[in-house]
Amino acid sequence: MDCFPKRIALLLTLSCSIAGAAFAAAQVTSLSPYQDAARKAGVYFNLPEWEKTPAQIQATTETAIAVGDARLDIIARRKPEKRNFQNTVAALDYAYYPVIGASYRLNLIDETSPDEAMRDAAHAATKRLQKWFVDTSFRQDVYQAVKAVADAKPDISGEDAKYLKTVLRDYRRNGMELPAEKRQQLQDLKNRLNELQLEFQTNITKADALVEFTREELKGASEDFLTNKEILGEDGRYRVNANVTWQVLEILENVRSEASRKRLSIARSSRAMKENTPLFTDILKVRAQIARLLGYDNWADYRIEIKMAKDGKTAYAFLQDLSSGLAPKFEQELATFTRLKAAETGDADAQIRYWDIPYYKNQLKKNRYQIDTEKLKVFFELEHTLNGMFAVFEELFGIEIRSVEAPYKWIDDLRLYAITDTASGAPLGLIYMDMFPREGKYNHFAQFGITPGKRLPDGKYQRPVVALICNFPPPANGKPSLLTYDHVETLFHEFGHALHSVLTQANYAEFSGTAVPRDFVEAPSQMLENWVRDKKILDRFAIDYRDGKSRIPSDTLDKMEAARLATIGTQYRRQLGFGLLDLAIHMTTDEKVFDNFVAVTNKIMSDTYVTVPQNTAFVASFGHLGGGYDAGYYGYAWADAISADMASVFKKAPGGLMDKTVGMRLRNEIYARGGSREIKDSIRAFLQRESSLEPFFEFIGLKK
Repeated sequence: MDCFPKRIALLLTLSCSIAGAAFAAAQVTSLSPYQDAARKAGVYFNLPEWEKTPAQIQATTETAIAVGDARLDIIARRKPEKRNFQNTVAALDYAYYPVIGASYRLNLIDETSPDEAMRDAAHAATKRLQKWFVDTSFRQDVYQAVKAVADAKPDISGEDAKYLKTVLRDYRRNGMELPAEKRQQLQDLKNRLNELQLEFQTNITKADALVEFTREELKGASEDFLTNKEILGEDGRYRVNANVTWQVLEILENVRSEASRKRLSIARSSRAMKENTPLFTDILKVRAQIARLLGYDNWADYRIEIKMAKDGKTAYAFLQDLSSGLAPKFEQELATFTRLKAAETGDADAQIRYWDIPYYKNQLKKNRYQIDTEKLKVFFELEHTLNGMFAVFEELFGIEIRSVEAPYKWIDDLRLYAITDTASGAPLGLIYMDMFPREGKYNHFAQFGITPGKRLPDGKYQRPVVALICNFPPPANGKPSLLTYDHVETLFHEFGHALHSVLTQANYAEFSGTAVPRDFVEAPSQMLENWVRDKKILDRFAIDYRDGKSRIPSDTLDKMEAARLATIGTQYRRQLGFGLLDLAIHMTTDEKVFDNFVAVTNKIMSDTYVTVPQNTAFVASFGHLGGGYDAGYYGYAWADAISADMASVFKKAPGGLMDKTVGMRLRNEIYARGGSREIKDSIRAFLQRESSLEPFFEFIGLKK
């Protein structure tokens, strides 16, 4: 069934004005003081027992599988006359729950542990658990028990009714109505796909992508970067990791040498190419086989059926229309970049290349709008920024965020925060934060689930635990960690995902937190990026750490907004290129396309955006397509449209972006609900009207 494995796929601190919040966030306590409030609220507020050795990982795997099997056996063996919705259908969520928790935890170990042996053991365990999810979802005895209860038409409503509907839908999508021979074939294919996808992601994480430079070749890079001992070797040469996003952006946005930018861009676009090119061909073929076996025209239609777009053609048309609408603006922006390059190089025939876009976007910001992103970093010292964000969300959503001491840390500087309800004191959830890059660690930014929220059979609620895995620039050269403006947007975005998870009130793990359609899940987090563009909100925490009082001038923010609109065509055409190529390779069953996916995707990206570097295969390191966002990357743009509409509600409210009434409505109608009702109903309940695209067109500088 989809409904259980998909829980695995959703993967992936001061100034006077905030002194109170900063002081509170700096308090470090244990979880013990929260337990009285937890008992009063009828919730469990605890952390999992973390595995510390490969042997413990093995034991966890065995135990989780044994418990899961035993619970499924109880469902299957119950006498027909004793079956009802609670002990048969609702019991499914409880049966899978311990295995989901183990799988989440071991997946996080695989992505973050500094110990290679632990990562390897967790990786092997994750593969085994994913196979268990597939195999158990094909159990005929459990299916027949569930079907018998469904056929009796139980008197249920609300979340219970949606859960039954979801379970039956996912059994159908899992081929339970197929003949036995085809079911076995499907089961084998799904297990094979899981193995391939795990290997694909592991190859990206392990990619060896160091590129050497001299100081001369890095002219234009910041002094902080050039004196960073993580990058500067004792021999005086620089080794930049093309697998670490912040290092790549420093070069592509600031270094004057086109040759240096080109070298790094090629290395970035070639990560895991040798290993993952044949692997991804196999992935595409297996996906197509699964889709055909289930009676779908292609993998995209299979994947999108349960999302807002419903099918591949609708998603593709949305991207194509947006791409066409942005075409004039995109061409104007490319012409501007070309003029900048011609002026800088003295070459009247200069052409904009793939590795030029970030650099000339940054030059445009500096020259036309007088925005120096490097100079802005002094306003975003990590601790100030983090505590400022906490204060904003505390006020907006009626919560408190406090630092607590983690009983176990997989890395010394790991952070842990407890989230509670301000009005009642009820504990709501726990959020780990792993802040800086290191070898073997997941190399981007993402929220990882650990313990999903769920109402347990005893009536108490297990509050969620999640982790934010970040890769911010670490403190260096006697300076604290300083974030770029983009980093701050990312921080607000990812913490939004964490809030979506920990503020859940859904009864079923299947629906809790971010378990919503994938083309909606980014919308609430993308919406929160608007808070970083608001002067009043930024003044709460964006303070020059060197003097403790200077703030970003209003005209700078106005210029940043103008610069955003001046380059948004380029930004979106790049994103649309990713979305279109993703759909193109998943809306076909033509094996010629699969065998030549590098040429196909490079052409689509070149036609939609800018010609990609020759002899590279960026899709080979495009982790989204390896599992989770396959046939779903369109969802970022789709969710952007929803996000702009949602943000417009705040902007029109009496309190603006800090309007508490609207903030609590977001918490109650979106975050708390999760997937427990149809997402269109949750959106309507928050908007208090029907959806509109007008705010989105305004956001991207188009009028319709």
